[in-house]
This record gives sequence, C-alpha cells and structure tokens, in this order.
Amino acid sequence: MAPRLQLEKAAWRWAETVRPEEVSQEHIETAYRIWLEPCIRGVCRRNCKGNPNCLVGIGEHIWLGEIDENSFHNIDDPNCERRKKNSFVGLTNLGATCYVNTFLQVWFLNLELRQALYLCPSTCGDYAVGDGIQEEKDYEPQTICEHLQYLFALLQNSNRRYIDPSGFVKALGLDTGQQQDAQEFSKLFMSLLEDTLSKQKNPDVQNIVQQQFCGEYAYVTVCNQCGRESKLLSKFYELELNIQGHKQLTDCISEFLKEERLEGDNRYFCENCQSKQNATRKIRLLSLPCTLNLQLMRFVFDRQTGHKKKLNTYIGFSEILDMEPYVEHKGGCYVYELSAVLIHRGVSAYSGHYIAHVKDPQSGEWYKFNDEDIEKMEGKKLQLGIEEDLAEPSKSQTRKPKCGKGTHCSRNAYMLVYRLQTQEKPNTIVQVPAFLQELVDRDNSKFEEWCIEMAEMRKQSVDKGKAKHEEVKELYQRLPAGAEPYEFVSLEWLQKWLDESTPTKPIDNHACLCSHDKLHPDKISIMKRISEYAADIFYSRYGGGPRLTVKALCKECVVERCRVLRLKNQLNEDYKTVNNLLKATVKGNDGFWVGKSSLRGWRQLALEQLDEQDGDTDQSNGKINGNTWNKDDSKEERKEEEEELNFNEDILCPHGELCISENERRLVSKEAWSKLQQYFPKAPEFPSYKECCSQCKDTDVLYIVSQFFVEEWRKFVRKPTRCSPVSSVGNSALLCPHGGLMFTFASMTKEDSKLIALIWPSEWQMIQKLFVVDHVIKITRTEMEDVNPSEAQYISEPKLCPECREGLLCQQQRDLREYTQATIYVHKVVDNKKVMKDSAPELNVSSSETEEDKEEAKPDGEKDPDFNQSNGGTKRQKISHQNYIAYQKQVIRRSMRHRKVRGEKALLVSANQTLKELKIQIMHAFSVAPFDQNLSIDGKILSDDCATLGTLGVIPESVILLKADEPIADYAAMDDVMQVCMPEEGFKGTGLLGH
Repeated sequence: MAPRLQLEKAAWRWAETVRPEEVSQEHIETAYRIWLEPCIRGVCRRNCKGNPNCLVGIGEHIWLGEIDENSFHNIDDPNCERRKKNSFVGLTNLGATCYVNTFLQVWFLNLELRQALYLCPSTCGDYAVGDGIQEEKDYEPQTICEHLQYLFALLQNSNRRYIDPSGFVKALGLDTGQQQDAQEFSKLFMSLLEDTLSKQKNPDVQNIVQQQFCGEYAYVTVCNQCGRESKLLSKFYELELNIQGHKQLTDCISEFLKEERLEGDNRYFCENCQSKQNATRKIRLLSLPCTLNLQLMRFVFDRQTGHKKKLNTYIGFSEILDMEPYVEHKGGCYVYELSAVLIHRGVSAYSGHYIAHVKDPQSGEWYKFNDEDIEKMEGKKLQLGIEEDLAEPSKSQTRKPKCGKGTHCSRNAYMLVYRLQTQEKPNTIVQVPAFLQELVDRDNSKFEEWCIEMAEMRKQSVDKGKAKHEEVKELYQRLPAGAEPYEFVSLEWLQKWLDESTPTKPIDNHACLCSHDKLHPDKISIMKRISEYAADIFYSRYGGGPRLTVKALCKECVVERCRVLRLKNQLNEDYKTVNNLLKATVKGNDGFWVGKSSLRGWRQLALEQLDEQDGDTDQSNGKINGNTWNKDDSKEERKEEEEELNFNEDILCPHGELCISENERRLVSKEAWSKLQQYFPKAPEFPSYKECCSQCKDTDVLYIVSQFFVEEWRKFVRKPTRCSPVSSVGNSALLCPHGGLMFTFASMTKEDSKLIALIWPSEWQMIQKLFVVDHVIKITRTEMEDVNPSEAQYISEPKLCPECREGLLCQQQRDLREYTQATIYVHKVVDNKKVMKDSAPELNVSSSETEEDKEEAKPDGEKDPDFNQSNGGTKRQKISHQNYIAYQKQVIRRSMRHRKVRGEKALLVSANQTLKELKIQIMHAFSVAPFDQNLSIDGKILSDDCATLGTLGVIPESVILLKADEPIADYAAMDDVMQVCMPEEGFKGTGLLGH
C-alpha cells in the first residue's frame, strides 16, 4: 500500500470504535491529519501526492531562474510566413490536392502560358471603380480563367510564403479529400482551358494551349499487298509511354512508335484491294509542341486483382532529348531540355503524395515544389534525392542504375516535361496587369497587417509573462504557511496560476466542498495550505472563493463517515443476526412487512449504498473527481437513477401504498426491522397491522391508449411553447378494420409495450374529461373459482381479432426485411477474437470508455442483456399484486439501444441495397478495401455481392463481423497522410467535365 494511502487509512482508524455522537474536535483533526504531515522544502524534489503542505512540483520550476522570452508565448514569428527573397510561393494542400498544386506550379513557370492568361480580358468590371478597386468588396473570380489569373498573380508577386488555392479548387468542384489521378487531371484541365481560351478574340490568347502543348501524329496503315497507305491524323497534348519492361526513356519512345503487324484475324481491310490483307501499322510524329509532356504510364490495370497498381521500376532519362530521329520530317529543331519532373511518392496507385521538380526558365535553377515548401537545389542541378528511397523495399528489387552526367533515373517519376531548346535564353518579363496587381497589393497589405498584429500579440504575451514572472518570484516564497494563520486553496487553481499558457481565472474552491459547504476531509488531498498573506493577495488580484480557513473543516462529514465506517464493519455480523432473526416466527402485531426481493439482496444493497455515501464527496457541488458534470450528457442517467427502487420499495403499489399481494412480501420481527433500518433509514415502513391499498383492492379494469398519444402529451407538457397541444386520443390505430383489437394482453406487457400504454380508471376519467376519445379500449380481470389468483384471465373490449393479429405479426416480420435508413453495426475483429482499435484519427474512440461503451454486468443465469430485474440486485422494478403484475412489467425501462464496443461502428443501410454497396460503406468507415473484407452474421458468411441485405437476413440492429485479410500499409513516414481508397470515380461531377 502506498504511504499516502496508509496515512489516509490511519487517519480514520479511530472511527471503527467511536460512536458518531462521540466524535470530538480531536477526532475531526485526526480525520484531517493527512495535511499535518510536513514537507521539507529543498529536500523534496517532487510533489508529495496528497500532502497540502507540499508546494514543490506544482509548476513553479518554469518560473525559477532565468527565463527565455520565447517561453511566454506560443505564437510563431510571423516573418516565418513571409516569402524569402528570390524564391517562389508555395500552395496550401487542402487535404489531398497535392496533385493539383504540382501542375499549377509547372503551368505557372511556363512564361508564355502565364503571359497569355494575363492578356485574357476579365469580367471584374463591376468590381473596379475608375482606376481603383472598391475597398469594401472582396474580389471573387467568376470563371476558371479569372481564378487562374488571380492565382498566377499571387504566385508571382505575393509576399506570403504560400497561398491558398481553395477558390480555384472549389471552382472546379474537386473533392479536397479524394486522391485523384494526376495524369487524368492534367488532360482534362488542358482540354477545359483550351476550350475556354478558344473563345477569346486575341489570337495570342486563343491559340496559346495549341502553341505550347499541342503536337500532331498520324496512325499510318500500309497494305502489304498493294502498298496503299491509310492515314488517320490526331492531335496530342502528351505522349503516353509504356514503361513496363524498359529501362530508358528512349526505349519507351521507340516502342510507342514501333511498327505493328496486322495478320490473321487482325488483318486490315484494304479499300484498294477490297479484301482483308496483311498490313503494318505505326505512329508517325508529324509535329512537336514547344512543351513536350511525356506521361510515364506507372499506373496500370492489374487483371488479377481488378484494380490499378503502380510500377515502381527505374526509368533513365537525360536532360537533353533529341527528338529528330523520331519525327517524320527531318531538318527542323527538335532538341529539347528537361524543364520539370513530376514525382509520385508511395507504392500504391490509390495513395501517396505528389511533388514537382521544376526548372526556373529565367535563372536555370532547379526547385522542388512540395505544397507549401519550396526548396532550391544546389548548383543549378536536378537532384531527385530522397524521393527515390520512399518506395516499398523488396528483395527482388533492382538496384538503382548508375547515371552519367546529364542523365537521371527515377522509379517515382510519372511525368517528364521538356522544353524546346533555343539559342537565346528566355528573358521574357511577364508583367502582372494593373487590376490584378492592385488585388495582390491589397492581399499583401492584409498580410502585413496580420504580421504586425501577430508581432504585437507576441509582445503583449512577453510583457504579461514578465509581469507574471515577477509575481511568482514575489509570492512563491511567501506561500508556505508555517505557524502563521493559513487558508486552503485548490491545487488545480495554483497549477493554472503557475501555467504560463493559460490566463489566470478567479479562485474556485467549490470542487472541494461537501454538501454542508465546508471542506470535506476527502478533498484535502487536492488542496494546498498557504499563508494568509498569500491568500489575501490572491483574492484581491483574482477574486473568487469561497475562502477556506481552519474553521472550514466539516464536522458533519466526519460524523457521517464515522457512521458509515462503523456500519461497514458491522455489516457481516448484522447479516448473520438478521438471518437468525428471520428464522423466528413473528407473533401478534409486532412485525413489519418487507419485500422478499429486498430481503434476498439487502446485504449487497446496503454495501453499495454505504459505498455511495462514502463516495459522496466525489459528487459534491456538481462535480465528479474534480471534473464538472456535463449536464446534458448526465441528465438522462440521473433521471434513471432517481427512478431506481430502494430497499422495501418493491412492495409499493402504483399508488405508493402497501401492495395487496402477500406473495411478494414477508413479515419480519421488530428486532430484524430495527437492524435493517440502521442501513436503510428512509425505507418505507409497513407495520403488520397496516392495511393494503384500497384502490388496488377495488380495481379490476385497465384502459388502453397508444404510446404515441402519451409521448405527444408529454412533449407538450414539457415544452408547451414549442409543441402543438393534444386534443384527442386516437385509439383507432390500435384496432383492425373489423373493429377488433390487434394486441393480446401478454403482448401489451412485452414486445408491444412500445405501442401500448395501460391506464388506471382514475387516470382514464381525467383523460375523458380533457380529450376527445374515438374508441374506448379496456381490459377486465376475471377470476374463476378453484383457480390461483395469479392465473387470472383478462378479457378485452373490443375483443381480439385473431386474423388481423396474425396479419400484424406477418407484417412485422416483413418490416424487418423491408426497411430504409436503418442502423446496423459492423464489428471489426482480429483472429475472430480480439477487437481491433480503429486506426483512422477522425474515427477514434476515446481511450476512456463512456458508460455506453462499457459492458453491463448481467445477473447470474440471465442471458438477456437488457434484463434489469435480478435476484438480489439493487436495480429492481416495482412489484405490485399478481393481478396487475403485467401492468408493472409494461413500464420496465428496457434499453432498446445497442451498446457499441471498441472497433464497432454504426452504419445506415436499407434492405434493398446490395452487399457490394455495404462493403463500400465499410471501406470508408474502416479503410478496408472490399476485396479484403470477410463479413459474417450469426456465423453465416456473407459472400454474394449482388444479393440484397434483406435477402441475406441483415435486419435493423444486426451486428456484422468484419475480418480484414491484410492490415493496411502504414505510410505515416511520408510527408502527406496517405489516402487509402477504392479506385476513384475520376472527375465525374466536377467542373473538368463541364458539370
């Protein structure tokens, strides 16, 4: 046992022998003796847990000695967000938009494209007033071209280290959380940009996409019989090169242009020969663009898995590429220089991160663009660096080939951009148009204002920190009380006072108060004893309270604790005594009525009740263990606790009197009742001469209304200003078309209790006065001779309609398999035993389980998890006489809510959706691909992807077990969070497809 706990036990040891009425002031001080233990400052190196005298290790160490000014704030230097001189501006990654950022940087550094976009007329005429910009308006681009213009202007002249492209991404309708195919994005956006610019009148703007990126080739088919050539001309914006089986870029180009033989079933129909003939087919390059985009087809379709995969093979390429050997017309200038390498980090086609290495066309220097971060390469050389070390290691993996001067090799490059080589270096200075520059200047002004504001906040934090430092140095030395007058202050408040990261609030000592508004003995361990001098300064500067002097020690709590501890020690002896007293026969009118259920479990109930009383300090003043109650979350729990029955309440009838059924109670002696009363002083007392409830004796009829009526009436009573008043009782819904009742008396007290409410005659009289009743439905008890009263029969008016009752049962079964938007639960397991904790941070379950997550203890021999009537348990429902025991059962509060456990998620599904659609939902919830999911329900394997959930027996509240074939690869070492997903639907529904 820990020393502190031993001290606490010793402080209360006297309570085992002292009667509560004998508690003296000395006993009170003994109960509080835990705070009398001294703490030697200078010797103690850490806080003595629970010792109010120990003021070491409460947070003072950060204020002692010299302090760095930077420790007074958590605000980064705003100048770190400023663009460095002679550097480029980065782009914010909005989640999974790194593929967009890489292409934006590549297109921005195409000076001809940037210049043409600046020449494109803007529709912001309404925004400009004269030569200026309306100050009160924020500029919002209306078209894709305007978004790109504004983005390029910011990339060119912004003072920020990086800018936010969310306007551009939103205009395209892209999903920021979905990783997409970068090559497909490039093609679609170039097509969209070309279509948009083709409508401009300026030819320099109209044809810029074709001039920069468009080439032409021909599909040439030659008949081997007659030699006739057939040509099909086609434009291209990039050449898609197969890299499988190749090591050099030139080999990939050669394969792209290689001749193909058309023979056998694949013969070519020659129009000249008018018959199918053997032929050859190849691609001829007719013209090449200024900017040659070479797409390396790293992402290929895997026929075995039915999904894409990435080829992580090395491809070598040179910085100078001579394309003359590959074009049909010789003699032109076809020498290209490498200007950009686009990289995909990662081993999967459905996850990873995109970056770009781009050469500055004006300086010839290479830069690495990684979203917000821009890195300049040393010595004007391309350095692929660590990007080649991030692929998945493999035993069969080939070594990186040696690269000569001017050549490179990569297993992650997916696009190479070459620029046509010219004699003179590009010296084009692209000027930002005046209206765009004014917008950039305004954004720069906002940025400068933000920098000034952040710098001022840093300065204010430093000033406050210095003042706090002086205050701590002054007061900390005066905190120890010694022999002078003292007070108690909350340890939590002292720690917050010493915490430089949070502002100091008024002192709050309420967490340590008992129900008598004094210092509770069990809370002394979370308090600190400080000098009255320091307390005066604290309260004058920060306010709060209440102030706790030595007079705040609570005698009432000590007396109560003494009583509880004595009862705990006596409980076992009293249990034996009561058992012996129960064996004796009670004569005359000296006995008392006690519920049999209460008698069976009174010791356990007493022990738990004493534990609750002993732990009342943890719930004082609306706090539990020092943490404030969450009123909204605990409201229902507290309401249910209030409804739980205490000792001897199981023999109360619904009217609060003694129930008429003697089978549920027993007569005990006066001595036994006296012993029981010591533990349950507030228990209902019924002497043996007490008469049973007169109302229950005279009642043989119950009336029926729908639960819907009851709920609507309760809503109106609780919130009369928000809910509509109820004027009628609609019982017709409980009757069949023939006018018969569709519910049996047994079903009303069990499965149909959610639909039916049983009403006492006195209550029914009030209902008839207040509401319009369309149909009166009642249940009458009839007793037959020579029949046990507990087996009384019940007759309904109107009578039960057997046919409609059977139809209702069939309909209820159909409803279980014809539902929409119902909740089911998917439970992820490992080896069918261990529940696996979810890995997705946004879906994590808290490490401290809530009450809803905890498994509830079930009574012995009881299999129903919602059963809440136990033999000898403390949570028992009221039990009336047998004639109305069914009525009592219908008000049992059963938990209809499924209790989730770790590794389990709730999904909304419909009966008509397929298993395949459910697997896609599970994929998004657990990040497990459908082909890795093994699903089962009640031991039955779910394997037919085309079957509906209804036909598979998946009903509302079902629990489906999920077992994944393989764990998901961990790419946490990468810069970006990997997005594990199914093959994307592409850009369907985005602005890239005209939607």
